[in-house]
Amino acid sequence: MPSILASNAIPSPIISSSSSRCRRKMTVRATINMPRFQNGSLSLPKLITRPSELRSVYENAKTTTPLEKLSPAPINSSNPIAIAKLYAIMEAVADRVEMHKNIGEQRNNWNTLLLTSINAITLTASVMTGVAAMGAGGAPLVAFKLSSTLLYLAATGMLLAINKIQPSQLAEEQRNAQRLFKKLYEEIHTTIRIGTPTSNDGEEAMEKVLALDRAYPLALLGVMLEKFPKTVEPAVWWASQQSPLRNRKAEVLGARNNGNGWNGELEGEMREIVTILNRKDKEDYLRLGKKALELNKILAISGPLLTGLAAFGSAFVGHGSWAVVLGVVAGALSTVVNTIEHGGQVGMVFEMYRSNAGFFKLIQESVESNLKEREVERRENGELFEMKVALELGRSLSELRDLATSSAMKGEANHEFASKLC
Repeated sequence: MPSILASNAIPSPIISSSSSRCRRKMTVRATINMPRFQNGSLSLPKLITRPSELRSVYENAKTTTPLEKLSPAPINSSNPIAIAKLYAIMEAVADRVEMHKNIGEQRNNWNTLLLTSINAITLTASVMTGVAAMGAGGAPLVAFKLSSTLLYLAATGMLLAINKIQPSQLAEEQRNAQRLFKKLYEEIHTTIRIGTPTSNDGEEAMEKVLALDRAYPLALLGVMLEKFPKTVEPAVWWASQQSPLRNRKAEVLGARNNGNGWNGELEGEMREIVTILNRKDKEDYLRLGKKALELNKILAISGPLLTGLAAFGSAFVGHGSWAVVLGVVAGALSTVVNTIEHGGQVGMVFEMYRSNAGFFKLIQESVESNLKEREVERRENGELFEMKVALELGRSLSELRDLATSSAMKGEANHEFASKLC
């Protein structure tokens, strides 16, 4: 074995001489096959050292390859002031999205933390009331009675506050505002990228931003939405559909198309869709919203009432068995009611139903505003509008037309809802 390793480690003289001969042959062949260049035939590019030379190179490149050809979606800069205004509005909208997101998370935390704290306080007071009833009397009895009464009173005050502002409903409002501001941001972005922005676009975007600010205020004091309204109405977060800005914009776009995509069949289809939305979808969500509101009112009154009764009972512990029963049982029931109201987020459910009804009202007003306009050139393009309505309702174009046909034939006997999304 050592001899074999030695023979592998030390090259043989024969092998070494043959390999060197091969290298010399390859070198000779490479020298023979190498092309010959005449003097001055090979030139290297000059280094650009002067700014004037750099400018000339840039101008040549710009002439040969226009920058517009390199951009997949060029921005129409026919009105730079209008574009600058739209970008400013986009920045404000993006800021509002972040604000509503942060405040929504904060108010959702309010709901969770206050629910846990109030339940813990109420259960502690209930246990202390039972312990006070089992005591012999004297200082321990007074201490437990006083502590449980104070805890019940604190829970009553906290329940009055939390039932007034409804943190779960506040969080749902902020989530809706965040979603709608994101949608507005994308609308403005689309207008800038593929449209021809004008000053009317900026004014219309401003109207939408202010309408959303009014519909979903950030502050609580003075401008908070009524959590227990006398009548349940759909949420409204859009600007007026009869705005002259919208009509002028539709007129400019409609003038490019003969007939603007509208005909008698499409108008009849849209009227049937509005009828179904009014009769089925919007009415159903308003009915459910009323039930959720009534349940929330009962729970909002019952919680503080029960903790108040429990405080009254705990204060009279030692004056009869009725006081102990009232103090312990009312406290336990208050915990159950509080959990159903805020743990089940009944206020959020009411706001969700109200928002869904508003969504159908928006579609209804959009259709009606287009149909009321007698000049089709001032309407939104019919084919585009039909596609938007179908997408909003979660249907294909054929399903939307079939729904309108079925509604026209059956009338009120048609029990199908227009929307498949909610």
